[in-house]
Amino acid sequence: MIPQDTIMSILDTARIEEVVGDFVSLKKRGANMIGVCPFHKEKTPSFIVSPAKGIFKCFGCGKAGDSVRFIMEHEHYSYPEALRYIARKYGIIIEEKEQSPEDIVAQNEREKMFNINTFAQRYFSETMKTNEEGIAIGMSYFKERGFRDAIIDKFQLGYCLNQRDTFIQHALKNGYSKELLLKIGLASGNEERMYDKYQGRVIFPIHNLTGKVIGFGARILSSDKTKAKYLNSPESEIYNKSQTLYGIYFAKNEISRQDNCILVEGYADVLSMHQAGIENTVASSGTSLTTEQIRLISRYTKNITILYDGDSAGIHAALRGTDMILEEGMNVRIVVLPPDEDPDSFVQHNPIEFVRDYLEKNANDFISFKTQMLLKDASNNPIKKAEVVKDIVNSISVIPDAIFRATYIKECSRMLEMPEQTLINELNKILRARIRKSNGIQQEQIDVTNIIKTESQEAVVEAAPIGFYQEQELVKLLFTYGDREIDIDGTDENNNPIIYKIIVASFIIDDLKNDDLLFKDETHRIIFEIYDKALDDGILPKQQFFVSHENAKIAELAANLLSSPYKLDNWEKKEIKVKTEEDVLSKLVITSVLRFKDMVLDEKRNELTKQIMETENIDDQIILMVKKKRLDDLRIKINHELGIVIAK
Repeated sequence: MIPQDTIMSILDTARIEEVVGDFVSLKKRGANMIGVCPFHKEKTPSFIVSPAKGIFKCFGCGKAGDSVRFIMEHEHYSYPEALRYIARKYGIIIEEKEQSPEDIVAQNEREKMFNINTFAQRYFSETMKTNEEGIAIGMSYFKERGFRDAIIDKFQLGYCLNQRDTFIQHALKNGYSKELLLKIGLASGNEERMYDKYQGRVIFPIHNLTGKVIGFGARILSSDKTKAKYLNSPESEIYNKSQTLYGIYFAKNEISRQDNCILVEGYADVLSMHQAGIENTVASSGTSLTTEQIRLISRYTKNITILYDGDSAGIHAALRGTDMILEEGMNVRIVVLPPDEDPDSFVQHNPIEFVRDYLEKNANDFISFKTQMLLKDASNNPIKKAEVVKDIVNSISVIPDAIFRATYIKECSRMLEMPEQTLINELNKILRARIRKSNGIQQEQIDVTNIIKTESQEAVVEAAPIGFYQEQELVKLLFTYGDREIDIDGTDENNNPIIYKIIVASFIIDDLKNDDLLFKDETHRIIFEIYDKALDDGILPKQQFFVSHENAKIAELAANLLSSPYKLDNWEKKEIKVKTEEDVLSKLVITSVLRFKDMVLDEKRNELTKQIMETENIDDQIILMVKKKRLDDLRIKINHELGIVIAK
């Protein structure tokens, strides 16, 4: 663990413009700096960096935060990893806190696995470049496949000698144990009789998101049919096949930049695509695509283009397993290559301009692709066509976004030459069945009339919870002016009018606490509690505390509320006085508190009104009506102060 004082030292040292400037070209604009957002495609710069506040904010895609948050978003690091990155940049030494014995054992085991994999990767790579057998067999294989030295070095490819235990002996001499060699999968057999697992095979190291080697894929070069074509590392504490994509470390930045991930099947496909400059390419390593792999891609983009072989098997493969991609809310496009081509051969045999053009022109969204393919198989058979309709609607049903579902229903109605309402009815039937299954209840208990609406019906937009924006306005005042003094009208012990000074945070927190009012939103409530404790301690937190908060929701909220795309012109030069928030701060704070109270009272009033309508006992009704009258009187008083007239 990183000590808190070290974290504060990192945050204090980091300059947002320097950290961001390593990845984004920034230009001065007044007190701020501006550049093209690295998180989404844009032509007009909307990415603002504020050195004074230590934050960035994109007014195009909405991403915001401090230096640590930028590194987390851009490099997809965890909070500690981002802190370590910035510490290295500024030469800050991190002395980790003492860990528990269990933590040390677990950490040591993982580190041992990472170390031996790195050791093995370097050995296999060096063997292929310097050993006579490695050059003649391993290097020759890659060269014959058309791979240049740059791509071989980039992916750290290698070769394991076709000998019983050459690597094992080398590893043992360097202090690695037999137990670890067997556990990590670099050796087979047992401690009494061990042999190199990958002997006579070319090696494809598999990297995690930070570039560490977590496993290997190894391809046989002989024609021995009794041996598996590929061998892979076993599952371990550092390698989970279902959560790993080959090439993700080398592709992640380009995936984010292009907002699209190209998915292929094999190692060679990835190598050829990267060599051709199409670096947003990864592979599922010959395994069926998993939900975990889809979610890994979703960290970088919501768009996936799946590239399949042009044979019949490739086309049908495109129709398998992609429903779960849709289920994760991803946008899927399918590209089927020409007959007898796979991504590797297609890229190797064609100019890069032709390849890029082909991918762009032949990419179909999954639903349209599936509809076209299945309709070909159905021909004029009405029974098969009905099955096609059910299959396609079932795929649409897993899409979580209702707008996308409705859009695909409309498009399929056109392609299938079938009434839209018929498809909607079928979709609703599927969704009802799914709800029954998940909840374990009977059909008659479910009212799903409006699971999906027809074109003539209005779409319903989910509103923010009652009072959310009033709460957020108070939070913004705390962030921006929490330590500022304001003037408040009051009276002394003799009831004479006086003006007293109070800091904004104290006025807001104390006033709400006195009336026993709390924020409903969890993030707002945490911030309220932080300020409440800080007032007791006598030291208010700085803006940077919230912008750099480990709680991602707090950090994002702080960055958003402290950012503004607007800047007043210098009207003073034109002798025009424009009032700012600070000029009317007292009124702004008082008004915001009153609006929040009015909202709370109105909600309580509505609850009492409902209780009165539902209560049959006349005595209980009278008690509730008295309470409601008190609330009405309070609301009238508050609205009078706000300058609002409300009808009784």
